[in-house]
Amino acid sequence: MSAAKTRSDARGRILETAEKLFYAEGYRAVGIDRIIAEAGVAKMTLYKHFPAKDDLVLEVLKSRDKKLCQAFADAIARYRNAGAQPLAAFFAALKEWFSSDDFRGCAFINAAVEFTDPEHPVSEFARFHKREFFKLIHQAVVDDGAPEAIAPAVGLLVEGAIVAALMNQDPASADVARDAAVAMASGAVS
Repeated sequence: MSAAKTRSDARGRILETAEKLFYAEGYRAVGIDRIIAEAGVAKMTLYKHFPAKDDLVLEVLKSRDKKLCQAFADAIARYRNAGAQPLAAFFAALKEWFSSDDFRGCAFINAAVEFTDPEHPVSEFARFHKREFFKLIHQAVVDDGAPEAIAPAVGLLVEGAIVAALMNQDPASADVARDAAVAMASGAVS
């Protein structure tokens, strides 16, 4: 095995381990030594790839952003191919996420709660992710033929559903938010 492949594998193990632990237990609660032990790497290896813990947190969030947005796009396409309308497909994908065994809310909201300085790179990236995720919501609204002006309200319904699903341990918050979004889209609610 080449040295480059070994470095890449180690970096990947570190990211995967850190993502799992940070999402399950919190960014500040998980120490570097635990990540090193569970990833099976040397401390020097971790610090070679990530000079500081905040660098690791940022890279974990960047990786999660790509995976989450792609997973949502794929799920929405799957529900659309099965005949669901765009908003219904978005909320079905949301409920699917809420129903996953390891659902712990939004990793980006969680990061913003723990990294309170708005100029910290982690906080800035959390806001970037929310803007990108909002584009999926906006697209669902537009594709549904709903007035574009309701997209911000639908975005708030989504954010509220995420928090409610975590707090109540009930994926049905996606259904409640969907019903409100569909009512807004049809003009039943303004």
